[in-house]
Amino acid sequence: MIARIPLTLEPQPEGGYTVTSPLLPELITEGDTIAECLANAEDAFAAVVEIYEDRGRPLPDGIYADDAHGPVSIEAVVSIS
Repeated sequence: MIARIPLTLEPQPEGGYTVTSPLLPELITEGDTIAECLANAEDAFAAVVEIYEDRGRPLPDGIYADDAHGPVSIEAVVSIS
């Protein structure tokens, strides 16, 4: 299943980023690189889904893509040197 989750990557003074989601306040993780942040965000999202299921709470509407086999629109962060 594909989920669309807005993420905020906040640079940290010591390096790396803290990752949060305005849609899912329980989603908090970090990473040294953007790629690591995205991988960790997938793990954090899985944990949040489990928490919501355990508590009988529904996830926010529209979080899952309507057609997991169709096109998916994303925004990406890329670095240009």
